[in-house]
Amino acid sequence: MEFGFTIAAYAVAAVLFILSLGGLSNQESAKRAVWYGIAGMAIAVVATMTGPGQGLWLASIVLIALGAGVGYQLATKVEMTQMPELVAVMHSLVGLAAVFVGFNADLTINMVQAAQAAGDTVTGSFAELVAKKTPVEIGILKIELVLGIWIGAVTFTGSVIAYGKLAGKVNSAAKKLPGGHILNAGAAALSLVLAIAYLADAGSWTLVVLTLLALFIGYHLIMGIGGADMPVVVSMLNSYSGWAAAAIGFSLGNDLLIVVGALVGSSGAILSYIMCKAMNRSFVSVILGGFGGTTGPAAEVEGEQVPIDAEGVASALEEADSVIIIPGYGMAVAQAQNSVSELTKRLRAQGKNVRFAIHPVAGRLPGHMNVLLAEAKVPYDIVLEMDEINDDFPDTDVVIVIGSNDIVNPAAQDDPNSPIAGMPVLECWKAKNVFVSKRGQGTGYSGIENPLFFKDNTRMFYGDAKKSLDELLSKLP
Repeated sequence: MEFGFTIAAYAVAAVLFILSLGGLSNQESAKRAVWYGIAGMAIAVVATMTGPGQGLWLASIVLIALGAGVGYQLATKVEMTQMPELVAVMHSLVGLAAVFVGFNADLTINMVQAAQAAGDTVTGSFAELVAKKTPVEIGILKIELVLGIWIGAVTFTGSVIAYGKLAGKVNSAAKKLPGGHILNAGAAALSLVLAIAYLADAGSWTLVVLTLLALFIGYHLIMGIGGADMPVVVSMLNSYSGWAAAAIGFSLGNDLLIVVGALVGSSGAILSYIMCKAMNRSFVSVILGGFGGTTGPAAEVEGEQVPIDAEGVASALEEADSVIIIPGYGMAVAQAQNSVSELTKRLRAQGKNVRFAIHPVAGRLPGHMNVLLAEAKVPYDIVLEMDEINDDFPDTDVVIVIGSNDIVNPAAQDDPNSPIAGMPVLECWKAKNVFVSKRGQGTGYSGIENPLFFKDNTRMFYGDAKKSLDELLSKLP
């Protein structure tokens, strides 16, 4: 009866998680989808604590309370611009949990086998479960824990480096050690040899060395990926953490953890593939740490960045009939979305055609700009994806770029040696006038100079995005 209740609760939780994932694909249903996920997780926790193997209630309640406290603090203090970094940290914790669970499973197997050899009995729900397994089932359990440890270790260090790059604590440029991909391939091959040795009862030392190699692979893979591809990396690490969770589920015999891990793993992989396709990147290249690359130096950018003040931008907007706004990470950092929303209202009230152009990897996370604009009450119907709006730039009077660099960089099309060569970009330079809101003359997150800023029809609207837009609003009727 107890086991049947747990299975039923897990089934309900799994359905809620699926509804949550499905709802997150649409801005209007996203809030409801989050509540589905919260309800599903609550049911899963209660079912696990009251189901087979229950025990250690006090410790469980204390740990849940601590986790809830940390989660609350993060939710109230972490700003929207820091969400990608938070996601990377969460991924690292899932990976680390997989490693710990794997080693605990190995320790339990060794203890059970030693007890059985001595004729002793074992206690503890997991130890008792292991004691009932046949040699073949023990072998399968070892395969599961090896996979969980390896994937978890790669996810852990990869996520830590991703966090460092997103937070600006690690250089966002792609960097590899001498030997590059050969080091990754060699470490992966040696990991396979060690896994086979472990399955052949060579001893737990093989797991320790395998873990060290996996930690190196995670570090070196993500170090080899440049800042322009970091949104894909975050999505990819999300997939890795899902597969690590599924491996944990197999090791623990927890059906819901298997289902949830598979959902997260597959959805993350699909999203990564879609983003790679949108960026004209090879999925295999990205997950292997930027395999390939350019063969020569990037072209030198010549010319001068011409500044403009708020009055000049206001004058151009008054004469314009069509306006396209391109938001980027700079808008998020300055928290300028409400000022952008107010600018949109005023221009539309004057009868101007105002729309937003959203690149698939704008910001640091998929959907980053969509969430900010929705938060600022920008109408959904004027927020368009790149493919929907890119052909309209030649017929546009004014384009306002707010804190974007790589997604509006013509070098992606014109310079085969650019780090972002081949990546589809918003072709805003084809518009009549382009105004770029930017803090200063530095390069963007990926460290790539942008020829757009030097074009004859581009003017640089320097300063903090929110302050610049508020000044611009003061010049408009």
